[in-house]
Amino acid sequence: MRIKIGKVELENQVILAPMAGVTDLPFRLLCKEQGAGLLSMEMVSAKAISFHNKNTESLMEIDKREHPIALQLFGSDPDLISEVAKSIEDRPFDILDINMGCPVPKVVNNGEGSALMKNPRLIGEIVEKTVRAIKKPVTVKIRKGFQESCINAVEVAKIAQESGASAIAVHGRTREQYYHGTADWDIIRQVKQAVKIPVIGNGDVVSPETAKAMLEQTGCDAVMVGRAAKGNPWIFRQIVHYLETGEKLEKPEIEEVKQMMLRHARMQISYKGGFTGIREMRKHIAWYTAGYPNSAKLRNQINQVERIEEMEQLIMSI
Repeated sequence: MRIKIGKVELENQVILAPMAGVTDLPFRLLCKEQGAGLLSMEMVSAKAISFHNKNTESLMEIDKREHPIALQLFGSDPDLISEVAKSIEDRPFDILDINMGCPVPKVVNNGEGSALMKNPRLIGEIVEKTVRAIKKPVTVKIRKGFQESCINAVEVAKIAQESGASAIAVHGRTREQYYHGTADWDIIRQVKQAVKIPVIGNGDVVSPETAKAMLEQTGCDAVMVGRAAKGNPWIFRQIVHYLETGEKLEKPEIEEVKQMMLRHARMQISYKGGFTGIREMRKHIAWYTAGYPNSAKLRNQINQVERIEEMEQLIMSI
């Protein structure tokens, strides 16, 4: 089923969640190849963009094969976010997303990310000013609330809609929960019933069955896959196929996993250079090989390698 966010049409209902340190350009391309209907970039600080921070430049790089793709900003100053949005609008992203769900202390302690859930009025101002500043669709990603004593996702979603947001993604956990415990899908259902804009459900979508269950139980328009995609870009292919046909695809054979790791490693090194690329691949290989025999030993060995040739040899020896 296709959905529209503003004028942007998605091929399917399965979206890659933005994850800092994970959803860089090489990984996004692999998820796109496997069928992700919308890609999300790593979140970028509006403040860092305004200071012309060099690191943000690589975070905002987009390949022409990635469309449709959402660029995600975080910040708390409505004027700054809207000005930065305007200054980067000519970049080739399709959707601008504003992060209101990140639970990390250094973000929250700055009044950004999920700290915004404590100030619905400020959320409205951020969305309204940003929508006015650019022509591209503006979306928001929120949580159930900041803590159990303040569950306000429905109120925030209504404000975001009234302020001009084109869609809203809801993670069914509070900031207090981080990523622990079970995601509350009922809050996603409540948000869906409260607004007319597309609602994207997030939290505990880890398989084709859970994706289908979330869509059925909440009525949401799309599902967002985050941690379950780490080391597993095939999850997009599996979910899309299951939603369309009701059939479960087999998990990839070990040979396919090895070839994916090799490609990923080469792309990472080509994109980020040998030193950074190899170090960043270490965590990806740990995710790809989790659950395989001798995976702990392999992780130790991978953490010692310094050259792509050594990494390739280890991958092929699995």
